[in-house]
Amino acid sequence: MPESALPAPSASGRLRRIALCLQYDGSAYCGWQRQPRDPSVQETLEAALAQLDPHRPASVVAAGRTDSGVHAAAQVVHFDALGPIPAQRWPAALNGRLPASIRVRAAAAVPADWHACFSASYRRYRYTLYNARTPNLFLAPWSWHRYQVRLDEQRMRQALEGMLGRHDFAAFERAGSSRSHSVTSLQEVAIVRRGDLIEVELQASGFLYGMVRLVMGQLVAVGEGRLSLPAFERRWRERAREEVKEAAPPQGLCLLRVGYPEPVFNEAAWYDCQPRYLLESSDAPPGGPIG
Repeated sequence: MPESALPAPSASGRLRRIALCLQYDGSAYCGWQRQPRDPSVQETLEAALAQLDPHRPASVVAAGRTDSGVHAAAQVVHFDALGPIPAQRWPAALNGRLPASIRVRAAAAVPADWHACFSASYRRYRYTLYNARTPNLFLAPWSWHRYQVRLDEQRMRQALEGMLGRHDFAAFERAGSSRSHSVTSLQEVAIVRRGDLIEVELQASGFLYGMVRLVMGQLVAVGEGRLSLPAFERRWRERAREEVKEAAPPQGLCLLRVGYPEPVFNEAAWYDCQPRYLLESSDAPPGGPIG
């Protein structure tokens, strides 16, 4: 960008905090957080911001640090801007500089003490399972294909509902977490079968490192009849991390939205923005519900 085209600092010389709602296809990234060697969503977004507000280093804070390969339908981030670009113009300005795998859906000016992570009251994830015999090229990047047995979503729902409330979920925390404890509050759970697709949604005040994928690995074992409901409950209540060996693959997981005490964006921009497929149950694996 030529020097004459660079935005000048704001007239007041004061930083303004801007919140963004963004979507990304996590397939091409090592996750949200900047890494030394592999491309991250954070690094890519900060590079675009640096072109638009070159008077200060770009630094972006996210509501949740998604893992490698995990998608986001409405991730929320904030940054402090010095240039004069109005909040409502940031989406168009950034989308012209970002790759097609990242899109800013909305922007809003927020108070200086507002924080994308610490001000959030919940995070909600959706995991999509494809439960049919025949592979589907168009579903593969966004779901986990389980084709051996028809999953029993009723048993899976029972397993999840027993986890509601505030508990120590150390059994579902990957090694390497920087948290001082593994206690969190699971606020809502939902499982819906749409033909050959099963959507599992988990909402919590915060999630442990790798928690959703570890839960899903165990939950599928319950749905396939390989793990009993009592054994599932015992594992997490007794914090038996050594028995939780299977994690679901990342491509089925999507950060659906982040909630705040006061709405930041209009509902169309951030609420339930992951499109749904609807498939008839014509190719389900044999066996019927597992008793």
